[in-house]
Amino acid sequence: MWTETRVTGLLGIRCPILQAPMAGGATTPELVAAVSNAGGLGALGAGYMSAAAMRGAIRRIRELTDRPFAVNLFVPETPQEDEERMAAAHRLLRPYRQELGLSGEPQLSAYAEPFAEQIAVVLAERVTVFSFTFGIPSEEILQQLREQGIKTIGTATTVREAVLLEQSGIDLIHAQGGEAGGHRGTFLGRHGDALVGTMALVPQIVDHVTLPVIAAGGIMDGRGIAASLMLGAEAVQLGTAFLTTAESGIHPDYQAALLSSTEESTALTSAFSGKPARGLQNRFLREMEPHQQELPDYPIQNALTRDIRQAAAGQNNTDFMSLWAGQGTRLTRRQTAAELMANLIEETHNALHKVKRIP
Repeated sequence: MWTETRVTGLLGIRCPILQAPMAGGATTPELVAAVSNAGGLGALGAGYMSAAAMRGAIRRIRELTDRPFAVNLFVPETPQEDEERMAAAHRLLRPYRQELGLSGEPQLSAYAEPFAEQIAVVLAERVTVFSFTFGIPSEEILQQLREQGIKTIGTATTVREAVLLEQSGIDLIHAQGGEAGGHRGTFLGRHGDALVGTMALVPQIVDHVTLPVIAAGGIMDGRGIAASLMLGAEAVQLGTAFLTTAESGIHPDYQAALLSSTEESTALTSAFSGKPARGLQNRFLREMEPHQQELPDYPIQNALTRDIRQAAAGQNNTDFMSLWAGQGTRLTRRQTAAELMANLIEETHNALHKVKRIP
């Protein structure tokens, strides 16, 4: 059966469907638990969460499910603080702050949550699965995870990255195609050279590593899942598809924008965070596009725009919100996570049956 792969065996799940760990509040405990209860692997996007918030969310998920789930973090980066770029960012962002009624630039004590504290929670809570992106954690951290029996998933956007991830001793590789929504996981070479489509990326990674591969990017229904499995993937990861479920934590206007969008609606931008990410085009993205090279790198720019994004959400103003989404947005549907999972499983079965892959 297509539901039995090395991924399901390693993770202890019933079907090889993973919910993407979208940071920033999208992956509520209710969403994570619903996906895991339906047989897949729910995932908490904890990249922007404090250690205390992570601990609370993990324990809440455990109140809602006894099934495995993942926790995802961002491998930390150390950007250079460039005074000229900081000044440019403040100048460019000032009109948006004024329009939203914000007074002055934000006073930042740190650009990101302390990674050491976040990892300490993952280890202390003994989560079943730990996934990561933007690089590879240190060997010391990976060894600590192994000693706890925690399965690890790393993100690759090229074959080179996948090979390096396998050499680090992790358990599974997430192949992120260029269609995927949210931040690009590229950590080797130029981001622009790593925008390989899912259909091209997955079989090339499969041919060059021995670890199970999880396909992601533009997969929205059973047809996409079946295609990924036929390319050699042993599981799939869907993000955008879960954003319009009842358990999603995104703003209602963000959901509405997704449901009315098309395959032409998204674009890559560094304007919100300093790192390329795919999202629905809005006024902020379009107006800042000519200035992206002037802005600080991630996570500095991400911290500088946080107050703008939060104020926009509070004022129901999607012009200044980061509306992360993949290229398959025409296929979004409004339903519960359990309903979506059931539909995905049935659609995959039907798609594979049509090509005589299963009886």
